[in-house]
Amino acid sequence: MNANAEFLNYVYQNSQMGVDTLQQLIDITDDMALRDYLEKQLVGYEKFHKEARQLLNDNGIDEKGLGTFEKLRTYLMVNMQTMTDHSASHIAKMLIQGSSMGITEAVKKLHQYENDVEKHIKKLMEDLKEYEEANVEKLKEFL
Repeated sequence: MNANAEFLNYVYQNSQMGVDTLQQLIDITDDMALRDYLEKQLVGYEKFHKEARQLLNDNGIDEKGLGTFEKLRTYLMVNMQTMTDHSASHIAKMLIQGSSMGITEAVKKLHQYENDVEKHIKKLMEDLKEYEEANVEKLKEFL
């Protein structure tokens, strides 16, 4: 797989994970301020997801979404982690951990392929990384 396809599929999968997880957590949280923020965050992930899919299709690349096992594992993990504690603080902590993993992986890919990716595709990855960094900072308010 070429670097452009790898970058775009990473953005596609990362944003899909964000969309799926946020939709699940919006229904779980009782904290209205957190719910409002998660709904705004969801819109951002949907934008990245749509843009990555469009760029993949425009470049003749089939998007590789999350597999059924990965979706089920994430769904069950979120349910288990929120079964006994669905406080705003706990949900924020979970999302910060997930976003931190996403940021780390994005930085690794940006360094690994810094000269091998088209500028507009690299920019999409950089924008996603910055979006996740901003989300982490905002979520700290809920800890």
